[in-house]
Amino acid sequence: MHKPARVLIIAGSDSGGGAGIQADIKTVTALGGYAMTAITALTVQNTLGVTDVFEAPEHIVRAQMRAVLSDIGADAAKTGMLANAALVEAVAEELSGGGLPLVADPVMVAKGGASLIEDDAVEALVGALMPLAAVITPNAPEAARLTGLEVEDADGQMAAAEKLMEMGAAAALVKGGHVAGETVRDVLAFEGGTRVFESPRINTQHTHGTGCTLASAIATGLGAGKTLPDAVEAARDYVHHAILYAPGFGKGAGPLDHGWTLRAKS
Repeated sequence: MHKPARVLIIAGSDSGGGAGIQADIKTVTALGGYAMTAITALTVQNTLGVTDVFEAPEHIVRAQMRAVLSDIGADAAKTGMLANAALVEAVAEELSGGGLPLVADPVMVAKGGASLIEDDAVEALVGALMPLAAVITPNAPEAARLTGLEVEDADGQMAAAEKLMEMGAAAALVKGGHVAGETVRDVLAFEGGTRVFESPRINTQHTHGTGCTLASAIATGLGAGKTLPDAVEAARDYVHHAILYAPGFGKGAGPLDHGWTLRAKS
């Protein structure tokens, strides 16, 4: 048997289990990887929204990363919620020179609308973290905030993805879940060109944590040696089915079924 891909996740915790570290761990495990974490924040949230956030001290985040990397090592990394500029810069410093394929998910706003990042952290993300990433994975509103472009259709997604590469990203996947239409289109710009991934939209409110889940699934694929387009394609298939099989928990935007692959094998 091959050893599982080791994925270091640097992100916030979701007490409701649908997004953040909890979704990341479930995803990596369901896809056969080994998940490790550096927790950047504790959030008080459920399917109805975020009501409080406690940010982890920068030195504790650094220490978590160093403890894992110096002992277990990693084959890929994924960043999620990084609330302030100092933390973004600290994480970038710890990852620089490591050669790990990094999936940077620029978590800016929670599903319920709560802001999860300070304005100066956006600048730090662009200047310090994005140049280290194998791919950055913003949704349409995040891509618009990062680039200053309108991202309201596939053409806007393509323009934003290409602009992100001009800004220093090695590759950009601009997700289309927030773009209207019966078909969800995710646009990938990378060194080999561009690619558009399509899938039918599932009419459901249970989509909490889709961004975290997709980014962690891509990181697991990259850690296992997949090419970026293949990792994105496999990750999208995993997320599509996780939404399709969502258990319907909660009174708001419910979680996905991260464990569907495990039951499919039984």
